[in-house]
Amino acid sequence: MSYEAMSRDLQDLLPQLGLVPCILVGHSMGGKTAMLLALQRPDLVERLIAVDSSPAETTFLSNLPSYVAAMRAVEIPDEVPRSHARKLADEQLSPVVQDVVTRQFLLTNLVEVDGRFVWRVNLDAVAQHLQELLAFPPRQESYLGPTLFLLGGNSQFVHPSHYPEIRRLFPRAQMQTVLNAGHWIHADRPQDFMAAIQGFLA
Repeated sequence: MSYEAMSRDLQDLLPQLGLVPCILVGHSMGGKTAMLLALQRPDLVERLIAVDSSPAETTFLSNLPSYVAAMRAVEIPDEVPRSHARKLADEQLSPVVQDVVTRQFLLTNLVEVDGRFVWRVNLDAVAQHLQELLAFPPRQESYLGPTLFLLGGNSQFVHPSHYPEIRRLFPRAQMQTVLNAGHWIHADRPQDFMAAIQGFLA
C-alpha cells in the first residue's frame, strides 16, 4: 500500500471513466495521492485541490497509528443486528478515538459480510505501511496547473514549515484557510468548504 500504487490506480481508472483531464479533489491521504498523480501525470489533472494535506511528513501529529490499532482490536460477536454492532464498535473505539465526528467517520467502514461485521478497509496493509503513508514520495518535477491547498483553521496537518515544499512542487498554489474547521473540513464546515472550492473553480 503506497501512494505510487494509489496513483497508478487513478491513472488507470480516470481514462476508463472518461474523466481526463479532471479537477481532482483529495483529503488527507487522498490529497497526497492526488498530489502525486498531478506530479506524475499532469496531463490527467486540469486543476488540483488538496484538502488539509501537504507533500510533507505528518508522522508527528497523526493519530492514524492509534486509530488503526483500535480498529483492529474491535470485537463484535457474530449474528448481532447492525445497530448493535455499530454501538459495540463505537464503545470500543471511544477510549482511543475521542472525537465523535472522527469516530462516526471510521464507523462508516464497518460492513456486514456473511453475518459477520468486518472493516472494509485493509487494516493489515495500512498497519504494515504506516510510515510510507505518513510521508510523501520525494519528487523533483513540479505540477504547473492551478492548485488550491484548503486548510482547516483548527488543524495542524499543514504547518508553515511545509510551505516552501508546497511552492516548489506546486508553483501556482493558493493557500486558503477555513475558519473553525479541523482536519475534516468538509464535515466541520460543509458550506464554507463548498464555497472555497466554487470560488477556486470560478
